[in-house]
Amino acid sequence: MIIDCHGHYTSEPQDHHAFRKAQVEFIEGTRQARPAYPDIADDVLRATIEQNQLRLQRERGSDLTILSPRASGMGHHIGSAENNAEWSRISNDLIARIVDMFPANFAGVCQLPQSMSGELKPVLAELERCVVELGFVGCNLNPDPSGGFWSAPPIHDRYWYPLFEKLVELQVPAMIHVSGSCSACLHTTGAHYINADTAVFMQLIQGDLFSAFPDLKLIIPHGGGAAPYHWGRYRGLAMMLDRPALSEHLMRNVFFDSCVYHQAGIDTLFRVVGPANILFGSELLGAVKAIDPETGFDFDDTRRYIDALLLGDAERRAVFEGNARKVYPRLDTRLKAQGR
Repeated sequence: MIIDCHGHYTSEPQDHHAFRKAQVEFIEGTRQARPAYPDIADDVLRATIEQNQLRLQRERGSDLTILSPRASGMGHHIGSAENNAEWSRISNDLIARIVDMFPANFAGVCQLPQSMSGELKPVLAELERCVVELGFVGCNLNPDPSGGFWSAPPIHDRYWYPLFEKLVELQVPAMIHVSGSCSACLHTTGAHYINADTAVFMQLIQGDLFSAFPDLKLIIPHGGGAAPYHWGRYRGLAMMLDRPALSEHLMRNVFFDSCVYHQAGIDTLFRVVGPANILFGSELLGAVKAIDPETGFDFDDTRRYIDALLLGDAERRAVFEGNARKVYPRLDTRLKAQGR
């Protein structure tokens, strides 16, 4: 089967967006009353998926999408720990409803209620609720809740250890994923996302996180940011910092997805990193919603790029299915329960 490890619910009903707008107004003090979340009917929710994610899943030939809330909408820089806990709970419950409607097509990944306060207690509570009660298989971890100003400690810092301990305890991975950019200098999807992916890879080189958490699994999306395309730089920096080779230091625990939107980029990713550390992903529906005039196909139809590679059967199976089952063990358990 073909598992897409990187999907976002970006076709939300208008009432969901209206609530978020009112909630932000309340947080910012321009609205007096705290808004109540509307009752969104199952038929409305179902239509948003059938007309968008599910339609494209079928057209492009994938079987299951690991689905999370809109990444740019997490908005960790906006509210308090309390307000962000409410927003995360609402967003995650929407994902759970979709997964319940389409259990063969989607598995849930949660948004964490991170905030500028840095409080991790509500983060741990929501992670456990989503995994234990809602059956989610992973989470999205924002290494920069400030939205481009990097006020949080580096990812290897002990500040993050309670979260990593919980991830290992629950046997779920984290995808490194920032939210919206607060800086006019950093376009959200074109710069902020890629910058964060690259920055976290370097932070992991600088630290020694996986000695403390050998079972922790992290996915760096968007093809690993700039890392695969400057691999020599990072190998050299690891040597200068007296770190082990990347294959030993990081690549037993770090995986990249295939959200790279041209053939030459995918060719480089696979040649440098190799199929053992790549999970198929499309970011559907995500950063680029356009047709490439050079190919006549959507930029984010990433299966086409992988199909064009000369992969052996075992490598192809690993990228499209096996690696995801390994990195997301709760997904593997879920699929086996479905007879897949």
